[in-house]
Amino acid sequence: MVKEISLADVRGLIGTETGLSDWILVDQTMIDAFAHATDDHQFIHVDPERAAQSPFGGTIAHGFLTLSLLSTMNYNCLPKVREQTMGINYGFDTVRFVAPVKSGARIRGHFILADARFRGAGMLMTTYDLTIEIENERKPALTAKWITIVQFDPKDRPDDV
Repeated sequence: MVKEISLADVRGLIGTETGLSDWILVDQTMIDAFAHATDDHQFIHVDPERAAQSPFGGTIAHGFLTLSLLSTMNYNCLPKVREQTMGINYGFDTVRFVAPVKSGARIRGHFILADARFRGAGMLMTTYDLTIEIENERKPALTAKWITIVQFDPKDRPDDV
């Protein structure tokens, strides 16, 4: 169960693992749907017979599909900020696709809160160091530094920050 925290508690979590998501199955149906949505039909993603002859030995998920699953992982495991009115994806400082996610593999996200800074009267910018691991694999699928913004009513800003 994902817990709820207050704005005043967020900065105390810097440097800690704040979330470990549930496993997500990345199957061929998901890969094919992503290929259709993005118009990226490269054979290593959508042609199991041809991909079997590649160095990957079968189809693999698009790197951007793996990256896009961070939203689901976030909602699944990160503490909810009680005063939040909206969350905004601000971007990434780094993203590295370390290992391919083969069709049928399960992945999950590890989130470490690296930084949290108040910006303006009603925004908290958070930075997560994260890793998406592949079940039973030594190397992760990806590593990234993800920046998000927690928006809140300025009257809810803690006095001691």
